[in-house]
Amino acid sequence: MSFTSVHHHAWLSEQDCDLGAFRALVEQATDPADYPHASAVERNVPVYDCGLLEGDRVVQAELVRALADGPGIVVFRGAFPDPGVVDRATEVFEALIAEQRASGTSAGDHFAKPGANDRVWNALEKTALYDPEAFADYYANEILALVATAWLGPGYQVTSQLNVVNPGGAAQSAHRDYHLGFLTNEVAAAYPAHVHRLSPVLTLQGAVAHCDMPVESGPTMYLPHSQKYEPGYLAWRLPEFRAYFEAHRVQLPLAKGDAVFFNPALFHAAGTNRSADIRRMANLLQVSSAFGRAMETVDREAVAGAVYPALLKRKAEGADQAWLEHVIAASAEGYPFPTNLDSDPPVDGPAPPSQADLMRRALREEWTPEALRAELRTGTERRES
Repeated sequence: MSFTSVHHHAWLSEQDCDLGAFRALVEQATDPADYPHASAVERNVPVYDCGLLEGDRVVQAELVRALADGPGIVVFRGAFPDPGVVDRATEVFEALIAEQRASGTSAGDHFAKPGANDRVWNALEKTALYDPEAFADYYANEILALVATAWLGPGYQVTSQLNVVNPGGAAQSAHRDYHLGFLTNEVAAAYPAHVHRLSPVLTLQGAVAHCDMPVESGPTMYLPHSQKYEPGYLAWRLPEFRAYFEAHRVQLPLAKGDAVFFNPALFHAAGTNRSADIRRMANLLQVSSAFGRAMETVDREAVAGAVYPALLKRKAEGADQAWLEHVIAASAEGYPFPTNLDSDPPVDGPAPPSQADLMRRALREEWTPEALRAELRTGTERRES
């Protein structure tokens, strides 16, 4: 798999972000001859008619080529051939939204304020508990299995977030997605270039349309081929790249039961819902590699709580910040995910604070060991589903 490289340095920086090189990459045309199983190429995106598609390794190889070295996105018309399966899941989603509203809670997301739209975090688990049979019929879907296995191999892990963008709902800003896309530029730049190349193959993004989505309802905007730009995790926040996205992004209408899957490094953003009466409902799927887990189970809350008094002591004795950071890295969970975004939402960015962030703050503000342990316990409870 190849991702276009700007140089052979081991680290990337914002100074590597060259709009001219980016344009040369994304302004190429998608050649229909490269995707013989697609029924069409629309606005640079291969579109597959699921009624004519047979799932085999040849098709999977074509999908991998599209997601990695091609436009980075594929659309499946009729991914859910039985509309009753979609409608039944929609009924569950509507019930979950109603329960959420009745409880007085409204879930915000990374881009919209609470109450602007309807968001259900961890819709996968909530659907399974609410209606196991509807869940089973829905997730037995062959297209989801076909593309997830093609991109990630066996053992993949599915998560689901329901998003309903109401009439008038504003567009998102262009972005890349999980993992590196959820980090600040400063943090992302600390990861070596090979991790920037690795991040896109750890997850697969998808969305299932639960209603007809004409362009005026604001279906997701995409910039085909942008996933191949190596410093893209540092470029997407830069004003000139966002302006280019706004001028050149594409949107494809979707019908109920259609699905779209894309490389998480693709520049994309939900569109503005300019319709008068369409509540644009999509089940957002994030499918993760089986390899995104450590070998051993470690109670890092216990480790961090036990080590913190020693860190306080060493700090008082003059230990420098680098020494303290090394111990924090070996003790606390340095990554805030997976979490429960209902109870542990992001506050000042796309990610909530990690255990390591909490330890750093505790040391900086010289909390007592008891205070840190209480906050660690509260944080663990917030992350539970």
